[in-house]
Amino acid sequence: MKSTHNAKSAKVAQNAKQRGAKQQDIKQQDASQMDIFARDLAGLLVDSKEKDFHQILEIIHNAQKLIAKLNTGYHSPESAREILSELFGARVDESCWILPPFYTDFGRNIRLGKGVFINQNCTFMDRGGINIGDECFIGPRVNLVTINHDLQPHKRSITYCKPINIGARVWMGVGATVCAGVSIGEGSIIGAGAVVTKDVPSGVIVAGNPARIIKEIPKE
Repeated sequence: MKSTHNAKSAKVAQNAKQRGAKQQDIKQQDASQMDIFARDLAGLLVDSKEKDFHQILEIIHNAQKLIAKLNTGYHSPESAREILSELFGARVDESCWILPPFYTDFGRNIRLGKGVFINQNCTFMDRGGINIGDECFIGPRVNLVTINHDLQPHKRSITYCKPINIGARVWMGVGATVCAGVSIGEGSIIGAGAVVTKDVPSGVIVAGNPARIIKEIPKE
Protein backbone atom coordinates (compact mmCIF):
# COMPACT_ATOMS: atom_id res chain seq x y z
CA MET A 1 0.00 0.00 0.00
CA LYS A 2 2.81 2.38 0.88
CA SER A 3 4.57 1.88 -2.48
CA THR A 4 1.26 2.42 -4.30
CA HIS A 5 0.69 5.66 -2.37
CA ASN A 6 4.22 6.84 -3.17
CA ALA A 7 3.72 6.06 -6.85
CA LYS A 8 0.46 8.01 -6.91
CA SER A 9 2.09 10.94 -5.12
CA ALA A 10 4.96 10.94 -7.62
CA LYS A 11 2.49 10.87 -10.52
CA VAL A 12 0.50 13.77 -9.04
CA ALA A 13 3.70 15.78 -8.58
CA GLN A 14 4.79 15.01 -12.14
CA ASN A 15 1.40 16.03 -13.55
CA ALA A 16 1.49 19.28 -11.54
CA LYS A 17 4.98 19.99 -12.88
CA GLN A 18 3.82 19.36 -16.45
CA ARG A 19 0.80 21.65 -15.95
CA GLY A 20 3.07 24.35 -14.54
CA ALA A 21 5.43 24.05 -17.52
CA LYS A 22 2.48 24.23 -19.92
CA GLN A 23 1.11 27.34 -18.17
CA GLN A 24 4.56 28.94 -18.36
CA ASP A 25 4.71 28.16 -22.11
CA ILE A 26 1.29 29.79 -22.59
CA LYS A 27 2.42 32.86 -20.64
CA GLN A 28 5.59 33.10 -22.72
CA GLN A 29 3.52 32.88 -25.94
CA ASP A 30 1.22 35.66 -24.69
CA ALA A 31 4.31 37.66 -23.78
CA SER A 32 5.13 38.21 -27.45
CA GLN A 33 2.88 41.29 -27.32
CA MET A 34 4.48 42.67 -24.12
CA ASP A 35 7.57 44.86 -23.82
CA ILE A 36 10.52 43.55 -21.82
CA PHE A 37 9.66 45.61 -18.71
CA ALA A 38 6.10 44.26 -18.57
CA ARG A 39 7.38 40.71 -19.02
CA ASP A 40 9.90 41.20 -16.21
CA LEU A 41 7.23 42.50 -13.80
CA ALA A 42 4.83 39.72 -14.82
CA GLY A 43 7.34 37.07 -13.74
CA LEU A 44 8.02 35.83 -17.26
CA LEU A 45 11.41 34.65 -18.47
CA VAL A 46 13.89 37.32 -19.51
CA ASP A 47 17.29 36.50 -21.01
CA SER A 48 20.15 38.96 -20.67
CA LYS A 49 21.26 37.79 -24.14
CA GLU A 50 18.05 38.83 -25.91
CA LYS A 51 18.07 41.87 -28.16
CA ASP A 52 15.78 44.06 -25.99
CA PHE A 53 17.71 43.55 -22.77
CA HIS A 54 19.69 46.74 -23.45
CA GLN A 55 16.57 48.63 -22.30
CA ILE A 56 16.81 47.06 -18.84
CA LEU A 57 20.58 47.57 -18.85
CA GLU A 58 20.14 51.32 -19.42
CA ILE A 59 17.98 51.55 -16.28
CA ILE A 60 20.55 49.51 -14.32
CA HIS A 61 23.43 51.78 -15.40
CA ASN A 62 21.45 54.92 -14.52
CA ALA A 63 20.59 53.41 -11.13
CA GLN A 64 24.27 52.83 -10.39
CA LYS A 65 25.06 56.48 -11.19
CA LEU A 66 22.35 57.69 -8.81
CA ILE A 67 23.46 55.25 -6.09
CA ALA A 68 27.04 56.50 -6.40
CA LYS A 69 25.74 60.07 -6.00
CA LEU A 70 23.64 59.11 -2.97
CA ASN A 71 26.36 57.10 -1.24
CA THR A 72 29.21 59.59 -1.75
CA GLY A 73 29.51 62.32 0.85
CA TYR A 74 26.88 63.69 3.20
CA HIS A 75 23.29 64.30 2.11
CA SER A 76 20.56 65.88 4.20
CA PRO A 77 17.38 63.79 4.54
CA GLU A 78 15.74 66.15 2.02
CA SER A 79 18.56 65.73 -0.49
CA ALA A 80 18.59 61.95 -0.04
CA ARG A 81 14.82 61.79 -0.70
CA GLU A 82 15.28 63.86 -3.85
CA ILE A 83 17.89 61.45 -5.22
CA LEU A 84 15.80 58.44 -4.24
CA SER A 85 12.71 59.90 -5.89
CA GLU A 86 14.67 60.14 -9.13
CA LEU A 87 15.99 56.61 -8.64
CA PHE A 88 12.52 55.14 -7.97
CA GLY A 89 10.74 57.21 -10.61
CA ALA A 90 8.16 58.09 -7.94
CA ARG A 91 8.08 60.67 -5.16
CA VAL A 92 9.38 59.55 -1.78
CA ASP A 93 7.13 61.07 0.88
CA GLU A 94 8.73 63.66 3.18
CA SER A 95 7.78 61.47 6.17
CA CYS A 96 10.25 58.77 5.00
CA TRP A 97 13.84 58.59 6.24
CA ILE A 98 16.48 56.56 4.40
CA LEU A 99 20.03 56.38 5.75
CA PRO A 100 22.72 55.88 3.08
CA PRO A 101 24.46 53.88 1.92
CA PHE A 102 21.59 52.25 0.03
CA TYR A 103 21.92 49.78 -2.85
CA THR A 104 19.63 48.60 -5.63
CA ASP A 105 20.14 46.89 -8.99
CA PHE A 106 17.25 48.65 -10.77
CA GLY A 107 15.31 51.08 -8.59
CA ARG A 108 12.29 51.82 -10.78
CA ASN A 109 10.05 49.24 -9.13
CA ILE A 110 10.41 50.32 -5.48
CA ARG A 111 7.40 51.94 -3.82
CA LEU A 112 7.39 53.23 -0.23
CA GLY A 113 4.41 54.16 1.94
CA LYS A 114 4.47 57.02 4.42
CA GLY A 115 6.69 57.10 7.52
CA VAL A 116 9.05 54.36 6.28
CA PHE A 117 12.50 54.17 7.90
CA ILE A 118 15.31 52.33 6.11
CA ASN A 119 18.61 51.95 7.94
CA GLN A 120 22.09 51.74 6.43
CA ASN A 121 23.50 49.21 3.96
CA CYS A 122 20.22 47.76 2.70
CA THR A 123 20.06 46.08 -0.73
CA PHE A 124 16.80 46.05 -2.71
CA MET A 125 16.83 44.00 -5.95
CA ASP A 126 13.53 45.23 -7.29
CA ARG A 127 12.97 44.16 -10.89
CA GLY A 128 10.01 42.09 -9.69
CA GLY A 129 8.58 44.98 -7.65
CA ILE A 130 9.03 45.90 -3.97
CA ASN A 131 6.12 47.49 -2.12
CA ILE A 132 6.64 48.64 1.47
CA GLY A 133 3.67 49.77 3.58
CA ASP A 134 3.30 52.74 5.89
CA GLU A 135 5.49 53.09 9.00
CA CYS A 136 7.73 50.11 8.33
CA PHE A 137 11.12 49.91 10.04
CA ILE A 138 13.81 48.26 7.92
CA GLY A 139 16.98 47.44 9.87
CA PRO A 140 20.60 47.64 8.66
CA ARG A 141 21.80 45.21 5.95
CA VAL A 142 18.33 43.97 5.06
CA ASN A 143 18.13 42.27 1.64
CA LEU A 144 14.94 42.25 -0.45
CA VAL A 145 15.52 40.11 -3.56
CA THR A 146 12.82 39.72 -6.22
CA ILE A 147 14.87 37.99 -8.92
CA ASN A 148 15.88 34.38 -9.58
CA HIS A 149 17.99 32.58 -12.18
CA ASP A 150 17.17 29.47 -14.18
CA LEU A 151 18.27 26.30 -12.40
CA GLN A 152 20.06 24.88 -15.46
CA PRO A 153 23.78 25.80 -15.52
CA HIS A 154 23.77 26.74 -19.21
CA LYS A 155 20.60 28.84 -18.94
CA ARG A 156 21.46 31.06 -15.98
CA SER A 157 21.42 34.18 -18.11
CA ILE A 158 17.63 33.66 -17.97
CA THR A 159 15.90 35.30 -15.01
CA TYR A 160 12.37 35.51 -13.64
CA CYS A 161 10.98 37.81 -10.98
CA LYS A 162 8.32 37.78 -8.29
CA PRO A 163 7.23 40.78 -6.18
CA ILE A 164 7.86 41.34 -2.47
CA ASN A 165 4.98 42.98 -0.59
CA ILE A 166 5.47 44.24 2.97
CA GLY A 167 2.45 45.34 4.98
CA ALA A 168 2.18 48.40 7.20
CA ARG A 169 4.19 48.67 10.45
CA VAL A 170 6.43 45.67 9.78
CA TRP A 171 9.76 45.70 11.63
CA MET A 172 12.66 43.89 9.93
CA GLY A 173 15.72 43.11 12.06
CA VAL A 174 19.34 43.57 11.07
CA GLY A 175 20.60 41.32 8.27
CA ALA A 176 17.24 39.77 7.37
CA THR A 177 16.73 38.49 3.81
CA VAL A 178 13.36 38.27 2.06
CA CYS A 179 13.19 36.11 -1.07
CA ALA A 180 11.22 36.62 -4.27
CA GLY A 181 7.44 36.24 -4.14
CA VAL A 182 7.09 36.71 -0.37
CA SER A 183 4.36 38.80 1.28
CA ILE A 184 4.67 39.91 4.92
CA GLY A 185 1.51 40.74 6.85
CA GLU A 186 0.83 43.93 8.74
CA GLY A 187 2.63 44.51 12.04
CA SER A 188 4.84 41.42 11.94
CA ILE A 189 8.48 41.29 13.08
CA ILE A 190 11.25 39.62 11.09
CA GLY A 191 14.07 38.56 13.40
CA ALA A 192 17.70 39.51 12.84
CA GLY A 193 19.38 37.29 10.25
CA ALA A 194 16.14 35.56 9.23
CA VAL A 195 15.81 34.18 5.69
CA VAL A 196 12.17 34.53 4.68
CA THR A 197 11.21 32.10 1.91
CA LYS A 198 7.43 31.90 2.49
CA ASP A 199 4.61 34.34 3.22
CA VAL A 200 4.36 35.67 6.78
CA PRO A 201 0.90 36.34 8.28
CA SER A 202 0.03 39.51 10.17
CA GLY A 203 0.91 39.96 13.83
CA VAL A 204 3.65 37.35 14.29
CA ILE A 205 7.38 37.15 14.96
CA VAL A 206 9.46 34.97 12.65
CA ALA A 207 13.13 34.02 12.90
CA GLY A 208 15.64 31.50 11.59
CA ASN A 209 16.77 30.07 8.27
CA PRO A 210 14.35 29.31 6.80
CA ALA A 211 12.22 31.69 8.87
CA ARG A 212 9.42 30.17 10.95
CA ILE A 213 6.84 31.59 13.31
CA ILE A 214 8.12 31.63 16.89
CA LYS A 215 5.29 33.54 18.56
CA GLU A 216 2.31 35.80 18.02
CA ILE A 217 2.50 39.48 18.95
CA PRO A 218 0.13 40.17 21.87
CA LYS A 219 -2.82 42.37 20.94
CA GLU A 220 -3.19 45.64 22.79
